[in-house]
Amino acid sequence: MNYLSKRRVAVGAMFFFVGLCFSTWASRIPDIQTKFGLSEGQLGTLLLFLPIGSVIGLPIAGWAVHRFGSRAVILTGGVAYALTLPLIGLSPSTWILLPVLVCYGMLGNVMNISMNTQGLGLEDQMGKSILASFHGLWSLAGFTGAGLGGALILLGLSPAQHFGVVSVISLLIIFFSKGLIVKEEKSSEGSGLVLKKPDALLLRVSLIAFLGMMSEGCMFDWSGVYFKKVVLADPELVALGYVAFMGAMASGRFVTDKLAARYTKVAVIQVSGFLIFVGLMLSVIFPTVWAATAGFLLVGLGVASIIPLSYGIAGRSKLYSPSVALALVSTISFFGFLLGPPLIGFVAELFDLKTSFALVAMCGMGILVLSSFRKKVFLIPPKFPKKAAV
Repeated sequence: MNYLSKRRVAVGAMFFFVGLCFSTWASRIPDIQTKFGLSEGQLGTLLLFLPIGSVIGLPIAGWAVHRFGSRAVILTGGVAYALTLPLIGLSPSTWILLPVLVCYGMLGNVMNISMNTQGLGLEDQMGKSILASFHGLWSLAGFTGAGLGGALILLGLSPAQHFGVVSVISLLIIFFSKGLIVKEEKSSEGSGLVLKKPDALLLRVSLIAFLGMMSEGCMFDWSGVYFKKVVLADPELVALGYVAFMGAMASGRFVTDKLAARYTKVAVIQVSGFLIFVGLMLSVIFPTVWAATAGFLLVGLGVASIIPLSYGIAGRSKLYSPSVALALVSTISFFGFLLGPPLIGFVAELFDLKTSFALVAMCGMGILVLSSFRKKVFLIPPKFPKKAAV
């Protein structure tokens, strides 16, 4: 294995650990709701604070990556992210949990921007598209985290104990990967804090990413609750829908680059939007264990390509540097996480969870419409620099 391949493994490992931490939190949301006796509306309000932290983390990440480089941010932020996870389980009240979730969301987005910056740089060095595979590892970690969560729940571990186990695993991953996370050359452009107005291409890509992130947020935060309260699944099957979603999303991301190269980015995005719509409507119309599981699997396949293709297109913008373009798309798209989960809770409070999921299904139709309009903006081929010598 050559040096660049080793670097790819190390960067992929960091994506994996962040996905593992996030899915670990998501897998215990029903337990958090039970612990504090929260209604759907109250849970929706609670979940609002994590994406608020994510949005707060965007300018911090931009400044930190510009000032210190992505390596320092990845390693420092990674340790902080891993150590914050157990604090969620240890929080004795919602008043303590709220600032912890803000911090957790902030650190998560700091890791998101710094890891994707590192990934885009490695793409340039390797001379081929690999970003989707990193997102695939993030999703695979989500699948792993959901499975591990189900096993530890059966063993009777509390959320705090569960989170502590994952925290230790995460710190080990960081330790063994740190030597191959490199410090890139500092950019001389801007302060790392200024976000420019997006052009037509980035705005369209950002809106598609926004709808994709809203769909993801729905599945991350509410799939377990949906199976518990609407599908009425047995306790050991509550995580089944989430596992199906994460498994499909992980698998889809590993083939996204090849599919986009063969059928074009716009075709992949169009099919993705259609799958999101069909999958969510299937789970709403037929709220049984197997129909909802199949529906969540289709949603996973649908959202698989949205964020990797959006980030990849943004990183090849002809008008903006990769870091600025990535921050622009991330800023807009992460409002999907900001609005999606609490919106589901509020609508469920007024109507029910089935109505909430039907509303989110419209995100898939929105993606289909946006990707069908002025297709040429998505057909920009990546221009990689000459492959670096190893």
